[in-house]
Amino acid sequence: MRILVTGGGGFIGGYIVDRLLARGFFVRVIGRTPQPELTAKGVEFIPCDLMNTEAVCAACVGIDTVFHVAAKAGVWGSWDSFYQPNVVGSQSVLEACRRNNISRLVYTSTPSVVFNRRSIKGQDESMPYGRDWLCHYAHTKAIAEADLLAANCESLRVVALRPHLVFGPGDPHLLPRVIDSARAGRLKIIGDGENTVDVSYVGNVADAHLAAMDALINGHCAGKAYFVSQDEPVKLWPWINRILEGLGYPPIQQKIPLPVAYTAGAVCEAFWKCCRRMGEPPMTRFIAVELAKDHYYDIAAAKKDFNYRPTVGMNQAVGKTIADLKDRGY
Repeated sequence: MRILVTGGGGFIGGYIVDRLLARGFFVRVIGRTPQPELTAKGVEFIPCDLMNTEAVCAACVGIDTVFHVAAKAGVWGSWDSFYQPNVVGSQSVLEACRRNNISRLVYTSTPSVVFNRRSIKGQDESMPYGRDWLCHYAHTKAIAEADLLAANCESLRVVALRPHLVFGPGDPHLLPRVIDSARAGRLKIIGDGENTVDVSYVGNVADAHLAAMDALINGHCAGKAYFVSQDEPVKLWPWINRILEGLGYPPIQQKIPLPVAYTAGAVCEAFWKCCRRMGEPPMTRFIAVELAKDHYYDIAAAKKDFNYRPTVGMNQAVGKTIADLKDRGY
């Protein structure tokens, strides 16, 4: 099988690539920046901008299956800076699949597509897409997911996976940012510190992607979105403190009420927009809600439809992650 991965040089994409190579598949990766570490593994790399539809179509010649992992993540930035890579880029991938008669497309989505400012406790994929968005990332990912799933048909089977808070060795974003904030004394517990969330070990997330591909080959799960996680919801702040203490840092104890953090986020957003400040604000309304509310999901559908089972449990996943963070100087 010949497989193309967008974002194959990234965190989740890199794990997917390694698993595809281990199964003996031909793997091609497209991206803006050359990836010598991938070519050293035998991956074919093609420089390509996802917003360039013709270039994406050319890169997909001879491909059977596409994993569309690439996206612009984050909580701050202009609408266009998210819409172009996340929506227009996904439309380019979809057009490339159609022109090249590619029969399978696995899309990496996010649970943020159902973000609704309220706690989510064990709900399943019947939840509607969110409204009243607080960040462009969630909104544009919802648009892209809906577009891709609507394109599902007999000749192009599409599935979307929604992993939540992905962590593990090599994590360049989630935990490094948490640790940097803790080091600087900026990290505070938002709310009462009792909120429960799903997290997802990156190796399990990659396994889920390949399991979904196999299901598509066998005619299952097409046209659907699936939540994916460790299947072990955790109290967010004790989980963060477990990692901090494993690295030798003191636990976070100071709390800020959610209304205070939410208001601070609104003020920061207004100031950043008004003054056109570079970088992300120290607090946003989206971050305040995400850090204070429950967010865990029912993954029964993934278990049933493509036999997803996390093979790396929480204790092992956290241990691997702490060891990797130590190796990287955290």
